[in-house]
Amino acid sequence: MRFVIITGLSGAGKSEAVRVMEDLGFFCIDNLPPVLIPKLAELCHENKKIDKVALVIDIRGGKFFDDLFNSLHFLQEMNLSYEILFLEAQDKVLIKRFKESRRKHPLAPEGRIVKGINEERKKLSDLRKMAKYIIDTSNLTPRQLKDEIIRIFSEGKEFKGLVINIISFGFKYGIPLDADLIFDVRFLPNPFYIENLRSLPGTNTLVKDYVMKWDETRIFLEKLTDLIEFLIPYYIKEGKSQLVIGIGCTGGKHRSVVIANALYEYLKNKEYMVIVDHRDMMEE
Repeated sequence: MRFVIITGLSGAGKSEAVRVMEDLGFFCIDNLPPVLIPKLAELCHENKKIDKVALVIDIRGGKFFDDLFNSLHFLQEMNLSYEILFLEAQDKVLIKRFKESRRKHPLAPEGRIVKGINEERKKLSDLRKMAKYIIDTSNLTPRQLKDEIIRIFSEGKEFKGLVINIISFGFKYGIPLDADLIFDVRFLPNPFYIENLRSLPGTNTLVKDYVMKWDETRIFLEKLTDLIEFLIPYYIKEGKSQLVIGIGCTGGKHRSVVIANALYEYLKNKEYMVIVDHRDMMEE
């Protein structure tokens, strides 16, 4: 399990960082009280589906922040390795950002911003020494910060700046509200009408073989992959960070699952960051 702690100075870009980590597939929590870190680590370790965790821990936690070092020591005793990403910026840049956003510094809510920044640097000095990655965001745009985080945490894969989510669904349960593209595969032969396939999900080999044996399925999949590959570079150029593709059939159990998995395997082999979710496969 990859366990990342995002910390650093207020106004240095932690909110942007955690959004990028979410796009990279990390399970993210912002402003978690440090005393809860060991318990969260245990839960994630038990849940094998969660293999990437990112936590934002900073001085917003107030008195709870002081528990951080004890919690990190506990992680070491669990033999759970962790990485610290520390974000910082020059004082003049931080002051400008606070003034532009009209936010108060958490350590100087009624005083001068520079006083809060100085105090925060002192409180975080030991944590900064422990950081594996330190990023000075003074001269970085949000896009440049995003690219740097992707470079560090995309685990050696070529990440093209776009996370592709493929969702299979049933039209009778409604269209995914966040979908950018919807493809209707109800025209394909339906395994529901084959008695020995009706109760099986689209992940079953028998159902997959049935759906894929038809010429219209193969032709459609070829045209679908061509279209998606044509569109992706333009979405990336436009700055889109997430593309949600919905594949729908009547109940979301058979045809949409097979096509969604086929599209997932195709794009995954192209080294895109792809996630597949079968929303309605287990619905009755």
